[in-house]
Amino acid sequence: MKNIQYIFVSAIATLALSGCGASKSVSNAGLLYETAPLNIQKKGPISEEDLKRWSHLDLVKDTIPGMSVDKAFAELLKYKKGAKVIVAVLDSGVDIEHEDLNTVLWTNKKEIPGNGIDDDNNGFIDDVHGWNFLGDITKENEEYDRILNNKNNVDAALFQQAKAKHDKKIAESIKGKDQLEKMLQATKNADDVLVKFFGKSVYSVEEVEAIKSQDSVLNGSKNIMQRMLSFGLSITDLKGEIQKELDDDIATIDGNKSTKNFRKVLGDNPDDLTDTKYGNSNVMGPDKEEILHGTHVAGIIAQVRNNGIGGDGIANNVEIMTIRAVPDGDEYDKDIALGIRYAVDNGAKIINGSFGKSFSPHKQWVYDAIKYAESKDVLIVHAAGNDTKNIDYVDNYPNDSEDKKIEFADNLITIGALNFEYGSKMIAEFSNFGEINVDVFAPGVKIYASTPNNTYKFEQGTSMASPNVAGVAALIRSYYPKLSAKEVKHILMDSGLAISTDVIVGGNPNDIRPFTSLCKSGKIVNAYNALIMAKIMSKKK
Repeated sequence: MKNIQYIFVSAIATLALSGCGASKSVSNAGLLYETAPLNIQKKGPISEEDLKRWSHLDLVKDTIPGMSVDKAFAELLKYKKGAKVIVAVLDSGVDIEHEDLNTVLWTNKKEIPGNGIDDDNNGFIDDVHGWNFLGDITKENEEYDRILNNKNNVDAALFQQAKAKHDKKIAESIKGKDQLEKMLQATKNADDVLVKFFGKSVYSVEEVEAIKSQDSVLNGSKNIMQRMLSFGLSITDLKGEIQKELDDDIATIDGNKSTKNFRKVLGDNPDDLTDTKYGNSNVMGPDKEEILHGTHVAGIIAQVRNNGIGGDGIANNVEIMTIRAVPDGDEYDKDIALGIRYAVDNGAKIINGSFGKSFSPHKQWVYDAIKYAESKDVLIVHAAGNDTKNIDYVDNYPNDSEDKKIEFADNLITIGALNFEYGSKMIAEFSNFGEINVDVFAPGVKIYASTPNNTYKFEQGTSMASPNVAGVAALIRSYYPKLSAKEVKHILMDSGLAISTDVIVGGNPNDIRPFTSLCKSGKIVNAYNALIMAKIMSKKK
């Protein structure tokens, strides 16, 4: 999940004060509801149990804008048997040893593990569970820094755009460093006060909320920690995330990271798409802590349902193919293009892409890979991004439109993020949007799923909204395999719940817009409706 600092931005003030294409015409008869009800109101705070699976819940029954996944399993899929669907997770890597994922892995049965031979002649040696295009790389530069470092080989206009982005990032990091230092100190101070008050080092948000006191210092600490604990992280993890973001800002300001050539260790030429002999089969990479993002994404899609541990995945009958191509920093176009092709060539029917960037020097390589996936009937589900930007006007790669108006392929669906609070606050504060280039919205705030070393955490971002939708897509492709990738895309859009009200954008109460202006469909994904529509369409084929 990128832009962690943005997730904390609303806390800073507190601390300071203390795709285009036609689908088949389908009747909507039988859908649970087409337009989201206006009279739904959550009474009381969401419970911890519901929060851990809110994307599975139903708007009417649970008063939470989930995707009606539990309802779909109980009423539509209970006696059905689906086919296995391979979902490729194009990400930072996945903990394939995780207790909730190790039974849902794609395994290349044509490959003999560890023999150092390309048994299936697909160009990749020992690719048993996928491929690692990053080798031992975990950190990377942003794309605009790579452009600046390669100034002799880029045109002047692109160089100036990258420099402007770099300069803006420096200014933001200087401001962010000051804010994060204050936030970290305020969090530590408040924690010290509450640890002394409770007489223990670990306490819950409920215990904090129950504090009744006239002591101004205690009340100030209570207010700070209520806000900080609302992010769904433990105090230890919270401090760690703030420190990580602070370290990133310091590194950006100092310039120590931006000029380093991380790619050198791979030995390939990142500007040559035909240079494909690089990487390795270790899809977990060199450090498990660096694959939290991909492990979380995989868990959202495919954690084993109803096994009594961790969370539940959206889909059953899924095999996760791991393609490690997204570092801590911007991904290379070459790795993404080859990663998409690897997924397609090895049987994936859905590819989840929870990544993005604002510069793409070799975007045509990725465009061609998207078109290749379309030709092979593979759906790509992509996160819209976490910059609170209208991507109808600002660059956000990868995408499926060279001019941000006309799509060149109809197999890519772009997902914005929802908050669990139904009503005016239902758009995640960080989510990008766009009436043309974001297709639909789905749950992306406080999503509970697997993290490395048999742990589970809440994470948020459009990175989490995308695999929620990939999971629903996997359900459709599993139970109605005759439907094409294009048809599945439009089912996800057409069967969603239409939101007819105005919503707050970017967490700014003064920026209120019609939900219909934020995405092409004007809807939020609903698995129950999608499966009903899929059944109707499948019968017509």
